[in-house]
Amino acid sequence: MRRRSLLVAGVCALLGITGAGVAMASSGPAQPPPGRAPATAPQLRLHHDISGLQEPGAEPAGVLESVTAGAIERAASRTFQYPGADYVKVHFSRLALGSGDKVVVSDAQGTEHYEYTSKDLGDSDNWSMSVSGDRAVVRVVKGHDDVFGIRSRLASMGVTIDRVARGQTATERARADADRKAALAAAPHEESICGRTNEAENAACYKSSDPVAYANSKPVARILINGVELCTAWRVGTQNRMLTNHHCFTTTREARNTEVWFNYECARCDGGATLRPVKVMGDQVLATDDILDYTLFSVRNFAQIQQFGYLEIDDRAPVRGEELYIPQHPRGAPTVITSEDSTERSGNCAVDDPAYDGYASNTDMSYFCDTDGGSSGSPVISRRTNKVIALHHFGGCPNSGVRIDRIAAQLRRLM
Repeated sequence: MRRRSLLVAGVCALLGITGAGVAMASSGPAQPPPGRAPATAPQLRLHHDISGLQEPGAEPAGVLESVTAGAIERAASRTFQYPGADYVKVHFSRLALGSGDKVVVSDAQGTEHYEYTSKDLGDSDNWSMSVSGDRAVVRVVKGHDDVFGIRSRLASMGVTIDRVARGQTATERARADADRKAALAAAPHEESICGRTNEAENAACYKSSDPVAYANSKPVARILINGVELCTAWRVGTQNRMLTNHHCFTTTREARNTEVWFNYECARCDGGATLRPVKVMGDQVLATDDILDYTLFSVRNFAQIQQFGYLEIDDRAPVRGEELYIPQHPRGAPTVITSEDSTERSGNCAVDDPAYDGYASNTDMSYFCDTDGGSSGSPVISRRTNKVIALHHFGGCPNSGVRIDRIAAQLRRLM
């Protein structure tokens, strides 16, 4: 068994290339071996008491910047740079585009780029997809000839950017971590590290030692909500279905302002660079429930993420002592997996109480597997079946997840 603790924030730097050579999950689940927010500034959800419990919210992890003089004429470009940020996402307050015109948003190298029409941007409240790194280059591409640009200038054609959502710098993350530690005593239901060290490890550490757990981490995605908040989600079943927590987001409008990042993981066990993620936008919220704390939603461009496979649900009551593992994106970090628990005699994560109280009696099961802010919405997977047995949502040591048999009873017709 591995015994290396991991600092999950800031261990990887983004590669400027796709993740060549990294194994993909199969089109189905891995099996054991034989034998919200509109164009206005996002509103961060704060913790507040509900029936004596402290309700979690999506993890605040970004910065919203105002932009002045953000106009870009037709056939022109502009770079928005925020040194040290790990992503940049732009908002358009004006879209004066001709027929056939497009806006292109790319990273500094042009490796990651996205093309939009006015309608495309209108469907996401005029926010672009984020680009990875600390620079976004925005170009307005003409669809028709206007050799001297006279018609464009007379019609004041072009776009205006008024806001940018960006990732935190290393200094900002360190300050946020310090503030978090100072507040832990007053926040008993935040996601929690339960031992002396964080026993989560980069998913790549499992590639050869536990290929089933590694493959089952591939359908798990980092979700970026409104450009500045983070949770975890995962693909459930063969259809276009994703699960996360109700406390992450609840409406279709929020889903369409949520980025879903697959393949966001460190290339090596010891950290280093990350693979370039495959990003799609959320689409429809199909079901949501505050007591069982789930949101079932679909994504756009589903074909792009089918290569990462899916997870199956284990529609039964959990058993005390049953061993577990949790693939997750704590604090938005590249994928890690928690499978060990030094507080257990066996050294493995396991079900502590199979009938634990969440927002209602006996809705949850508890465990001492390490999680953190941003892990909300992660799948809790049984080692016995390699299927999902709970949807993680609370911390506090024990941490807890909503029993998936409770959720499945409500969602069968949608799956």
